[in-house]
Amino acid sequence: MTRAKRYQSAELEVQLLREGIIESVHTAYAVVCDSRGRMLSVAGDGEAATFIRSSLKPFQALAVVIAGTLERYGLGDRDLAIMCASHQAKIEQVRQAFHILWKAELEPSHLKCPIPADKSSPLEYNCSGKHAGMLALCQQRNWPLESYLHRNHPLQLFILNTVAELLGMPADEFIGAHDDCGAPTYLMPLSQMAVLFAKLASGENLAMERVIRAMTHHPDLVAGPDAFDTELMRLTAGALVSKSGGEGIQCLGRVGQGMGLAIKVRDGARRAKYAVAVHLLKQLGWVSPDVAEELAEKYLVLSNYRRLDVQGDLDLM
Repeated sequence: MTRAKRYQSAELEVQLLREGIIESVHTAYAVVCDSRGRMLSVAGDGEAATFIRSSLKPFQALAVVIAGTLERYGLGDRDLAIMCASHQAKIEQVRQAFHILWKAELEPSHLKCPIPADKSSPLEYNCSGKHAGMLALCQQRNWPLESYLHRNHPLQLFILNTVAELLGMPADEFIGAHDDCGAPTYLMPLSQMAVLFAKLASGENLAMERVIRAMTHHPDLVAGPDAFDTELMRLTAGALVSKSGGEGIQCLGRVGQGMGLAIKVRDGARRAKYAVAVHLLKQLGWVSPDVAEELAEKYLVLSNYRRLDVQGDLDLM
């Protein structure tokens, strides 16, 4: 992608109000880009670099689609949705991750993601669907299974090259680190995250269309009951695709419009990123007033005594 000239506007401020009195404050950056790499609007530093974390999952799953792994093992959209998921270990989510392994003649013991505290299987880890998809691709290509999380493994290089091609930049320019699940994640400007989701939502090819369809048709698998990604995609009926990431990352795409929104809460607070997302979706006109009101009731009203309030807006470029 063509890197935009660095531009910084006023950042967003998320206030936690207790009966109208400020108790805590979070600050956030946000940027909107189109699928051609142009920055359309920004709040704060749109070129601030941070790890994309689990918002990378739709693109890790995209590599599985491009490789033909779904066809090779007879996997469907529900399997693809769980590959994109940060799930809640609900029984239907765990079973869907296992289904991928079963179809590819793999075992849960092949998974290298952690076993959550008070759980008994790595299938119950929130990234198990992603790991199952990665292993299925390795099985298809006869790549080593034991080392599939290593950054120089053919699988991880294939994923990285998929992302690099979307952004139009050399793969060796990416700075990588391991996510909490052990898989690589990448440091990138917030604007690049917005571009990735703009490209995904544009449906420029059948592989991206399939990822979008899987996520928006099966939002219950992507996160879970009351989770922001699930509720937003359910309420907007396929008009928006949404994927949360750790440490205050939230990425969204406007399906069919080629626009992406990326948010970073500077202190990593989860509650603040959802408040910012609702605020900006309303400002951008990406959700109806009724949907905005329902989202606000779910994610801005924390109790009878506490609510979140967002100050600031996106500046047009």
